[in-house]
Amino acid sequence: MNKPLPPAVAGSLRGRLIEDMSLRGFTEKTQHHYIRIISRFAGFLGRSPDTATPEDMRRWQLHLSELGMNPPAFNSAVAALRFFFTITLDRPDLSRKLVRLAYPRKLPTVLSAEEVAQLLTATTCLKHRAALAVAYGAGLRVAEVAALKVGDIDSQRMLIRVERGKGGRARQAMLSLDLLGLLRAWWKEGRRQGVMLPGGWLFPGQNPDNPITTRQLHRVVQEAARAAGIARRVGPHTLRHSFATHLLEDGVDIRVIQALLGHAKLDNTALYTRVATRTVRAVTSPLDRITALLGGSAEAGG
Repeated sequence: MNKPLPPAVAGSLRGRLIEDMSLRGFTEKTQHHYIRIISRFAGFLGRSPDTATPEDMRRWQLHLSELGMNPPAFNSAVAALRFFFTITLDRPDLSRKLVRLAYPRKLPTVLSAEEVAQLLTATTCLKHRAALAVAYGAGLRVAEVAALKVGDIDSQRMLIRVERGKGGRARQAMLSLDLLGLLRAWWKEGRRQGVMLPGGWLFPGQNPDNPITTRQLHRVVQEAARAAGIARRVGPHTLRHSFATHLLEDGVDIRVIQALLGHAKLDNTALYTRVATRTVRAVTSPLDRITALLGGSAEAGG
């Protein structure tokens, strides 16, 4: 049976780890995840993780593999330990012993513009419709939608301030006139209901002091999809995928889309080129150009 860390040692390392993560703007969710992974590693060792050896790192990764952990979860555990050993313990030599697993990325589910319209129409609650409209109309992550405050809507510059983006990165998201109109309608209704508090959440939960939960937004999308007759499995992130794909199909530069999505790497945004079917259909095949030069069909014989 694995032995827990001595409280004094665990507390000291935990405090340093939390300080390092907070300094770099890690979200509360990420901090909890990293602490959980490192606690599991300590339990596996049966001693303080700052005493780990290269062989321990190897055994840990073999242990995860034998448990059948899927590649994304495996890589997430590697990221947590890399941060811990490189930043908190200043032991990059151990961090280099950790390997990431390569795996094929699944293509994202993308709705057509008509399906998005059906989904929003099927959302009868004005607050929920406005929240889903933000996810699609501004390309926000579900956690970013939930974390919006009334003051984040900048109607003067037609922007949405995303202060709590992934990795602690703030950015500006687009705000269309139609979306602004829907948000104003919700703001008026929220004020009438007494749930829209001064300086409070744009989408409050059942208790107005707290924001709507990401779990509730997932449930709202799934219920709206069923009501709209959309058979595919969709969630709030499907709306973000659709936002990016539709912009790409409309000819928006991929680096602009990268900035709007808040992607740190262009490779993440480039994934949408694989599902932008309208863009593919708009490309002229080089065979068509050759056929035009020959003045006839490619099937025609000489």
